[in-house]
Amino acid sequence: MPKRISIEPHLSLPELEQRYRQASDPVERGHYQIIGLLASGRSSREVSQITGYSLSWIYELVWGYNRIGPKSLGDKRHEHPGADTLLNDVQQAQLWQALQSHPAEGGLWNGQFVANWMSELLGHSVSRQRGWEYLKAMRLRLRVPRPSDREADFTEQEQGKKKLAKTVNQVQEKYPDADVEVGTMDEHRVGLKPIIRRIWVDEWTVPVASVNWRFKWLWLYGFVHPQSGETYWWILPFVNTEIFNQV
Repeated sequence: MPKRISIEPHLSLPELEQRYRQASDPVERGHYQIIGLLASGRSSREVSQITGYSLSWIYELVWGYNRIGPKSLGDKRHEHPGADTLLNDVQQAQLWQALQSHPAEGGLWNGQFVANWMSELLGHSVSRQRGWEYLKAMRLRLRVPRPSDREADFTEQEQGKKKLAKTVNQVQEKYPDADVEVGTMDEHRVGLKPIIRRIWVDEWTVPVASVNWRFKWLWLYGFVHPQSGETYWWILPFVNTEIFNQV
């Protein structure tokens, strides 16, 4: 017959059963079940088959219970929430506010600049890796900005879109016998563009970078008819109103 494990009588069998039934944590419930089964005379192999715990873990659990008592049972991870974060809630809010403007070093935010900001706030050195981790923890993402010409007028562009349908109707009324169709046109300018690198933004934002285009110009104009797909191209060394109207 297998040797039975001796269980110290810190709790009686009815008390072990009561704590097993009242335990809300599944780990604690399993521990009380093991001790109760062993205390009732079951062998360690039988208890292993019933509970699914390994023999080595059952022996370790019994070792702690016999020496310490019920305090050794349960999931002790709840008592160790982990190390404190570098920044508390208030300091994290301050970092988020700082990220809304440019860093003191100039340029754009990155892991090193965030680490420098944290080092100054906390009074000790913070690694670049921790700065990167806080950027990620705040759900910021590295994205390439969509370029926008500094001379572009957003209001004027929006007004032009709204006037398009009205303009088409006016032309059709003026030339009732003509087929008035809307075409699209684009221009490609050959030259070295400003380098736009990725920046940290929240995941809901599409970043826009204001750039000053500087080229030695060569214009390639393409015209497309949306319905038929007909296209044609013009390559021009310069553009003025007269040439554009002829095109």
